[in-house]
Amino acid sequence: MLKTSLEQKLTQKLAPQQIQMIKLLELNTLQLEERIKNEIEENPALDDGGEGDYDDGDSIVENDSDVLTHEEERDDGEQNSDDEYTREDDYSLDDDYGANDDDEIPNYRLEVNNTSKDDDRVEMPYSDSKSFNEHLFEQFILKDVTERQKFIAPFLVGNIDEDGYLRRDLDAVADDIAFSQNIEVSEKELEEVLQVIQELDPAGIGARSLQECLLIQLRRKEEQTHGVKVAIMVLSDCFEEFTKKHYEKIMQRCNITEQDLKDAIDVIVKLNPKPGNSYGEPQKANIQAIIPDFIVDVEDNDVIVSLNNRNSPDLRISRSFSKMMDEYSSDKAGNKEVVTFVKQKIDNAKWFIDAIEQRKRTLLFTMEAIVQFQRKFFLTGDEADIRPMILKDIAEMTNLDISTVSRVANSKYVATPYGNFLLKFFFSEAMQTDSGEEVSTREVKQILKECIDAEDSAKPLTDDRLSEILKDRGYIIARRTIAKYREQMGIPVARLRRKI
Repeated sequence: MLKTSLEQKLTQKLAPQQIQMIKLLELNTLQLEERIKNEIEENPALDDGGEGDYDDGDSIVENDSDVLTHEEERDDGEQNSDDEYTREDDYSLDDDYGANDDDEIPNYRLEVNNTSKDDDRVEMPYSDSKSFNEHLFEQFILKDVTERQKFIAPFLVGNIDEDGYLRRDLDAVADDIAFSQNIEVSEKELEEVLQVIQELDPAGIGARSLQECLLIQLRRKEEQTHGVKVAIMVLSDCFEEFTKKHYEKIMQRCNITEQDLKDAIDVIVKLNPKPGNSYGEPQKANIQAIIPDFIVDVEDNDVIVSLNNRNSPDLRISRSFSKMMDEYSSDKAGNKEVVTFVKQKIDNAKWFIDAIEQRKRTLLFTMEAIVQFQRKFFLTGDEADIRPMILKDIAEMTNLDISTVSRVANSKYVATPYGNFLLKFFFSEAMQTDSGEEVSTREVKQILKECIDAEDSAKPLTDDRLSEILKDRGYIIARRTIAKYREQMGIPVARLRRKI
C-alpha cells in the first residue's frame, strides 16, 4: 500500500562560493596562476588590470573594501592618476612630425620595409636534434642486416622505453606487426633483430630485464679482467641472491673468495642500470623548479611571513562590462537575457575576486600560526628545534577547521633562509621520553639516521639493535616502530645495507 507523507529534514549544503573557496585553498602558486588565467579567459567581466580596462567600483562593485585590500585600492588610485597623466601628456604624430606637412615626414616612416617591426624581427631558432629512437635506427641500418630486418627494427626500437628497456613481449610485438602491416613475423626473427639492437650504443640498450642489461654491458667490455669474468658468473648464476646481498650463498655456489666477490661488485656498481638516460636529457624536461607559496625572512630576531604573489594580477571588474550593464539597465526596452547574462558574469567575477582575497588571508593567517608554533626552528634552522605539531594544534590557534588547515598545508612550500620546505615537514607526531619529556618523531628519525650513518657497513645495525640504542638514549621505541620510521626514510633493512 502506497502512502504519502510530509517530512522535515535539516541538511547543510555548501554555497557555490564556498565550494570555489575550498578548491582555491588546495591550489599551490603555479596551479593558482593557471586557475586565474582560465577564469579570465572564460569570464569576459574579469580583467587583470593590464590594459587599464577595469571598473573603478562606483557603479558596479559594491563594498570594494570587502573585495580588495587597502593596499590594492591605493595602487588602483595611483594607476588611475598615471593613466590620466599619460593621456594628457602623450605626444601625437601631429605634434612630433607635423602630419599636415608631407615634406617634414621622415622618409623612413613612409617605407614599408623599414618599419620597426622589421628592424626588431628575430628569427625563431629551430632544433634539428634526433630522437633516441632515430639515433638507434640510424645505427641499426649501418649493420649488416637484411631489408626485412630493417623493416622489423622500427617496431622493436619504437617499443624501447626512456630507460632503454624493451618491456613488451616479442609475441606482442609480432601481433602489432600482423595487425598494422598484415605481415607475419616469427619470434625467432624478432629475437635475431633484437640481438643486433643490443649491439648498438649505449651498451645495455634493448635489454628485457636488469639482469640482461648488466650482462650485455659486461660482455661488451674490451678488457675481460678477472673481476669482469667473476661479475658475469655472479649475475648469470646468482642474480637473485646478489640483489638480496646473500654474499655467503654467492661465494659458496660460485666457489669464489671474498676478495673475488669484492672485485666483481666493484665492476658491477660502475655499470649503468638505465642506459637510455645516457642519450640526451629527455628525462630532465619533467623536472620542475620549486615555486614557494610562502616566504619567511628573519630580521633581528623577528620572523616575517609573506605570501609569494608571483605573477598574481590585480583582478578587477572590466570597465566595458560595467558600462554595458549601465546601458542595458537604463534601457527599459532592453533585452532581459542580455542583462541577466552580463549581471551573472559580473557577479561571478566579484565572487572570484573575493575568493582569491579570502584565500590570501586564510593562507597567511595559517602560515603565521605555524611560524609562531615553530618559531625556534625559523630562528635557528636546526631540525632538532621542531616541536611536535599536528593539524589540530594549528586549527585551535586559528579557529579554523582541521580540513581547512589540511588544505592549506597540502602541496605547498615555504622559502626560508635555510632552504625550501614542504609545509607538511613541520607537522609531526609527539612521543614521550623515559623522563616524560615530549619530543617530535622527527627528532627520533634524525637520531635513527645518525646511528645508521655511523654503523659498520660490514655489520649493519638491525632494528632490534637500533631499538636498544635509542632506549639507552631515553627513547622507548618498539622494534616495529623503528622499522616503520626506517621505511619512511627510505632506508633498507640491515641485510641490504651490508657491504663487504
